[in-house]
Amino acid sequence: MSELGPIFRALLRNKVGAFLLALQIALTMTIMVNAIHMIENRSSMMARPSGLDEANQFYLSSNGYAENFNERAVVEEDLRNIRALPGIVDVTQINAIPLSGGGWSMGLQTEPGEDKPSVGVAVYFVDDHGIDAFGVNLIAGENFSPTEITYRQRNEQGWPQNIIVTEAMAKELFPDLAPAQIIGKTAYIGGDEPMTITGVIDQLQAPWVGWSGVERVMLVPQRTEFRSSRYFIRTEPGQRDRMMKEVEEMLVAEDRGRLIRSVRTMEETRDDSYRSYSALQTILWIIVIILTIITALGIVGMVTFSVNRRRKQIGTRRALGASRFDIMKHFMLENFLVTSAGLVLGVGSSIALNIWLVDAFSLPRIGWYYIPVAMVILWVVGQAAVFGPARKASQISPALATRTA
Repeated sequence: MSELGPIFRALLRNKVGAFLLALQIALTMTIMVNAIHMIENRSSMMARPSGLDEANQFYLSSNGYAENFNERAVVEEDLRNIRALPGIVDVTQINAIPLSGGGWSMGLQTEPGEDKPSVGVAVYFVDDHGIDAFGVNLIAGENFSPTEITYRQRNEQGWPQNIIVTEAMAKELFPDLAPAQIIGKTAYIGGDEPMTITGVIDQLQAPWVGWSGVERVMLVPQRTEFRSSRYFIRTEPGQRDRMMKEVEEMLVAEDRGRLIRSVRTMEETRDDSYRSYSALQTILWIIVIILTIITALGIVGMVTFSVNRRRKQIGTRRALGASRFDIMKHFMLENFLVTSAGLVLGVGSSIALNIWLVDAFSLPRIGWYYIPVAMVILWVVGQAAVFGPARKASQISPALATRTA
């Protein structure tokens, strides 16, 4: 405690430098806390299971160009031929690919009327093989029957009678009911068109990975007739790469006035969808590291400047009996106080920035543990940065006190 008086007096003589360093530490802490929070948030989003059997799934597009192209006949024959191949688990025609970034969405509500609140839901048009092709589990109700499957024209406005929804969508519509209890319940689409929920699947993600309702999905028993089809294919374990080539070659060999393109795996699609998240994480880590280094260099510079200004004073203290350890302790304690003042400011600014990010970008609030962890890291960085200049100060000779300026 006897050291605090001289330390405070020394800081007051260089209060501008100390204040600027404290502000720099506060800024570093603010950005560090929120950047690492964003990195962890993105990591948790990237790690979310999609509900799919991604390692064994791929998809492709079939685009008709001939004037007499009969998409309905082509699709039905393609599906039969693909399902007959050894190594194929199942295939379905689909309007959009999960995690791909592009698809259909609608609003479902539990009461009819355009003025009633609705819940956004991603829409996948599939046939009775959709559940097996996805690799998802039916946890309540039943799958579509082959007789339910109809064809949807490009400008069609109506909807089939029955739908299957994910468990997340079921809870959003009927939060107080278990999945089995919503079987037979009616949801309304487009304000007043009724649809009956006949099944609930455990999990399936929408095409938009950044959407807060990414788990809200409904399956509709329809195939599309748009002259452009996507086939979503699931293979036996370890057979995906072989079957990708075999399926493509088989479809290309059938000259039906169409082109086969965009043969891709679900793993590639996941990587592409989260590429911006990975890039953001890298940028944020670089920012955190650079700011930490700059802060450490700022501490080194300020302490070095202070040591050079106070060389004669340090020599006098050494002549009066202060040990090298006493000199080092003085500067390290001085830096600890400046760092602590900056961290106290950083606590408030970190929370304020997070509140703004929550309001502006719908990010979750930071966990309580981020702040103490950041404080410990910056305390360690501060003490490590001051060690070199403090050690140099401790080596100043007591004879310097006898020299004249």
